[in-house]
Amino acid sequence: MKLVVVLMLSALALSCYAGSGCQRLEEVIYDATDPSVTKAEFTKSLEEFIPGDTTEHLLGELKQCFLDQSNRTLSNMKVMMDAIFDSRQCASY
Repeated sequence: MKLVVVLMLSALALSCYAGSGCQRLEEVIYDATDPSVTKAEFTKSLEEFIPGDTTEHLLGELKQCFLDQSNRTLSNMKVMMDAIFDSRQCASY
């Protein structure tokens, strides 16, 4: 399961190369990996991007995956995402 989450977030980071803007993506990833953010708060912060109940339910499941991880794993995840977002390729966006 951890591999799936890492691959999914790595794929999200690639959208930075398309010029979608890293700031919003960083906020979403930070909220996803922050254990103090509840599932309800997480889905509410993405409300403008949620077309229906199915998407909302799946985002809740995604957040639950992060809530089930240890603090060490979440910390490592944040280090990895910081390395991606601070990379030379992403910095120009």
